[in-house]
Amino acid sequence: MREIAPPPLNFCGQVVNEKALSLIRQVIERYPNLSRTELANTLCELLDWNRPNGGLKTVECRQFLETLDARSLIQLPQRRVGRPRGSETRVARTPSGASGEPLDGLLGDYPSVSLSLVETAQQRALWRELVERYHYLGHRVPFGAHLRYLIRIEHPRPAVLGCLQYSSGAWRMQARDRWIGWTEAERKTHLQRIVNNSRFLILPWVRIRYLASHVLSQGARRLVPDWEVRYGHAPWLLETLVDPARFSGTCYRAANWIEVGVTTGRGRQDRCHRRHGAQPKTIWLYPLRRDARHRLCQGG
Repeated sequence: MREIAPPPLNFCGQVVNEKALSLIRQVIERYPNLSRTELANTLCELLDWNRPNGGLKTVECRQFLETLDARSLIQLPQRRVGRPRGSETRVARTPSGASGEPLDGLLGDYPSVSLSLVETAQQRALWRELVERYHYLGHRVPFGAHLRYLIRIEHPRPAVLGCLQYSSGAWRMQARDRWIGWTEAERKTHLQRIVNNSRFLILPWVRIRYLASHVLSQGARRLVPDWEVRYGHAPWLLETLVDPARFSGTCYRAANWIEVGVTTGRGRQDRCHRRHGAQPKTIWLYPLRRDARHRLCQGG
């Protein structure tokens, strides 16, 4: 019986051939004192694994290297002692993240709702703390490119109402890909044009009617220029996943998002299909331009 050849290695849609794999092994052997992150940076530079704006795909590369290591295709150096994985993202509880005074009423009572791009260390710490404390999924380091926002008002008093996060789109989702109608080659070419609304939090003491859908609409407008400035290309389509056991997706529907189906429940890291059918989520999409599907289905 003829053996079935294993599927080719892929990094962000790009086939990793034996020559590239050999280079990865050579770099690991030649520079044994580099950390895993330093190795990822080095390999991104050597293999031109860059974002459209020239930034290195370090996060994705490190995860790819660890996948190769788990499959015994390479042998990575041990993780550095004294820097446990995830230690940099431990979230402290501070008075800044404590429950605030209740805010309720109608959206019209709060005309100054705005989104503030998270850029400073203080803003990042506050965003992480609020999401860790009040979002049911907590804080996780996002995969790949991402932008974060704090939802704010200035009147009747300055206050933070919640948090938004946009990050790299899912590698594959059957219902989304079927809605787009693209080929495998088109998906690999244009996947970077899809952005995932991976966190959305309205703080529990904020009960302003119509706020959530208003923020989603404002976020969609704000994201396009901000993403282009940060990453060198404009997104064409937004996606998000809603847990139907917890939420109905009403605010997404009110903001004109489109419900297209459900996930298999596997998640980004389940490459071996071990969690098929676990925790399926509802998939919602929002075209950021009228011709989004047409553009996504064009050749590279």
